[in-house]
Amino acid sequence: MPEEPCQCPDCQRFYREHDRLIRENPTLRQQQELSWAALQSFRTLAGRALEELQKTHGDGEPSLAAAASTPAPAETPEAEAMQQAIADLENINAHLFSIEALMERIFDVRVPEPVEQKFRELAGELAPDPLNADRLRLNRLLHQTPDLPG
Repeated sequence: MPEEPCQCPDCQRFYREHDRLIRENPTLRQQQELSWAALQSFRTLAGRALEELQKTHGDGEPSLAAAASTPAPAETPEAEAMQQAIADLENINAHLFSIEALMERIFDVRVPEPVEQKFRELAGELAPDPLNADRLRLNRLLHQTPDLPG
């Protein structure tokens, strides 16, 4: 017996967004472009945040000359947390660059129109319009959920 989907607000928001993205981008090409745009926006924002934090808080690695001439001050928990966040953002950016390299391969794929049509058909099955009258009745009858998505 399949496990019921999680009903917590975060998961429900994810399911709604997942379905919306399928409905609004029902072809391979649209999914490729959407994924690329999401990756690029994530890289842009994370990269800029990292640059700004490094300017404000340093990059966490004091120069050798400074380290040799003065003892390192004890870092406050806030400063340590900031340095850890900067290190985490550096890792995120490295992973995003790797993902970008992998995603470039996705753009090498082109499919004929009958395949794009199959994507459209499956999108309608996977993420039907939540405001469709049949979907609303089905939700009410089978799931006892409200008629309008929240």
